[in-house]
Amino acid sequence: MTLTCQLDPEIDDEVRDGISTLWTDVSNAGGAVGFVPPVTADDIRPDLDRSLAEVASGRRRLLLGRDEDGRIAATAFLTYNDHRLMRHWMWLYTVMVHPRHQGSGYGRTLMDAVERAARTFPGIEAIRLTCRGGTGVDRFYGGCGYKEVGRVPGAIRVAPGDDRDDIAMMLTL
Repeated sequence: MTLTCQLDPEIDDEVRDGISTLWTDVSNAGGAVGFVPPVTADDIRPDLDRSLAEVASGRRRLLLGRDEDGRIAATAFLTYNDHRLMRHWMWLYTVMVHPRHQGSGYGRTLMDAVERAARTFPGIEAIRLTCRGGTGVDRFYGGCGYKEVGRVPGAIRVAPGDDRDDIAMMLTL
């Protein structure tokens, strides 16, 4: 099984709908991508529309992964910093691999593509991301070379009585 990644694909209805389905399926499978299940595509749509508007404006870059059948199977959004003292690094948001591909190596392929893409952006020296504690994804990112650089205990409230750490991680390029 192979994941093919493309930076800055054309945003048409097929891409928009594919990302919407991916984000909904990842969220409903318990993925820590800004929502808690159950969610619908209508719940996801405002966040997706904001992300794609930033892509259209050039503030954000979309890395899109397709499986061997051409279906949208993974995404990551790379976002430039506006702050003049922090323009040497960028944010990584909404890293997703469809649940049907978990454990297939797609996540590692996607993260390798993220790193390769970031290395082509003039002046970018590092990538930062945050992740939800208690999911194990911080171990995955660590295996991709990211180092934990901060942690805010209990900053993410998944449900009453279920607070998770907000973990900041960074990859120096």
